[in-house]
Amino acid sequence: MFTGIVAAVGRIESVKPLAHDGKTDGDAGVRLNVEAGGLDLDDVQLGDSITIQGACMTVVAKTAHSFEVDVSRESLNCTVGLGEPGEVNLEKALRAHDRLGGHIVSGHVDGLGTVTHFAPVGESHELRVVAPREIGRYLAYKGSITVNGVSLTVNAVKDRDDGCEFSINLIPHTVQVTSLKHLHEGSQVNLEVDLIARYVERMLASSQDGYKPLK
Repeated sequence: MFTGIVAAVGRIESVKPLAHDGKTDGDAGVRLNVEAGGLDLDDVQLGDSITIQGACMTVVAKTAHSFEVDVSRESLNCTVGLGEPGEVNLEKALRAHDRLGGHIVSGHVDGLGTVTHFAPVGESHELRVVAPREIGRYLAYKGSITVNGVSLTVNAVKDRDDGCEFSINLIPHTVQVTSLKHLHEGSQVNLEVDLIARYVERMLASSQDGYKPLK
């Protein structure tokens, strides 16, 4: 589990296709070498989880200042920002005694959104993203959403024919210490909905289907 509070901005330094039986093909995944930036890797072991742009990945190799992960072709098809070099948001898995500064995040990307607007507003930035319709039902005013691994608060929600557009206010600190600074109109982003919203939907559906609550 994670919190959506980015610990460091690292950089994917290399992307190498994974070989199967000594060969590579279009269906192969990739191995990423990630420069960890300011992320402390002293307590990271092989097999530990780190989110990269909001996607949970398993550490398969590490040095003092970098680590490697294997990304399947399926994960590459369902995310953005993992298939080429560039800056990425990083967060180590949550420990039981850590502060939950953002919200409960699983690191499983639910879908891709498209940025429709990103511009300064006063001292802050306004970010607007169109999410797929199947994600839109989980978005609510003042609810939580994870964008490229960053826990954010929804300021407005508007249903559209092509999906659901939501608006977020980014304070200067968030822009400075995350990779969100590189967004522009047309950028695609990884989205993960609030875990609690999933349970609420399931409970409501079960109630309508005649399930009885536990006593």
